[in-house]
Amino acid sequence: MPRSTSRSRELGDLLRSRRERLQPADVGLPAGVRRRTRGLRREEVAQLAAISPTYYTYLEQGRELRPSGQVLDALAAALRLDATERGHLHALVHGTPRDAGPAVAETLAPAVVALVDRLDPDPAYVTGRCWDVLAANRAASALWTDWSARPPRDRNLLRWMFTDPDARRVMADWPAEASALLGRFRSAWARHPGDPAFAALLDELLAGSPEARAWWSEHRVVPLGSGTKRLRHPELGVIELEHVVLQLADAPEQKLVTFHARGKAEAGIARLLR
Repeated sequence: MPRSTSRSRELGDLLRSRRERLQPADVGLPAGVRRRTRGLRREEVAQLAAISPTYYTYLEQGRELRPSGQVLDALAAALRLDATERGHLHALVHGTPRDAGPAVAETLAPAVVALVDRLDPDPAYVTGRCWDVLAANRAASALWTDWSARPPRDRNLLRWMFTDPDARRVMADWPAEASALLGRFRSAWARHPGDPAFAALLDELLAGSPEARAWWSEHRVVPLGSGTKRLRHPELGVIELEHVVLQLADAPEQKLVTFHARGKAEAGIARLLR
């Protein structure tokens, strides 16, 4: 089974992948002649970030260094990272290690569970810090999978998305949805260095899914956000749902996701529940 990469190696891979996607013209440098390097050269990134080429090379090589926040900001600017990638860069280096005490099962406030149930026929569910599904109403179970009927270990959105064949049938845009979910997981994973739950789930995904292995190497990070999803149901066909993601004030790692369908799809979901 693959092992989770170290944070230093992850940082080096991220820097290299972002360096290789840039061209000199993107950062105002002349292309020159006889350029064999894909993207920018290491010394060009070092010049843009005002650090020594040797130090930058060590970072890309995955050496055990701890660059300051100022250096990371300079690298983010040099490599044209967006806000999400910049945050991910800082989290990789300065994320707060989790206390290595005994693992404690996540719990959900009863009031939140009641709220999720009351949202029927609008689908809703709550995921924990590792995307375990902590609560789901009847509509969500009818459209995705019957979460309450699954073994506790399998009530995980990432595990379902990448290892359950039904996910590819249910998610009409499975590649885009799965890739984005992995990008959101990566953002959270970087904030929890040393957390065995994140490491174990990552190893399982990389071992069980060729898509997860390929996409993980791209270093994509995706912020939490609202939008639309298209689901496929045997009775309703393909339906489009608008969704909103809310973080719980008392437990910010827990996310309440609510969905709403319009027109015939809304009536169809209500009919399913009846």
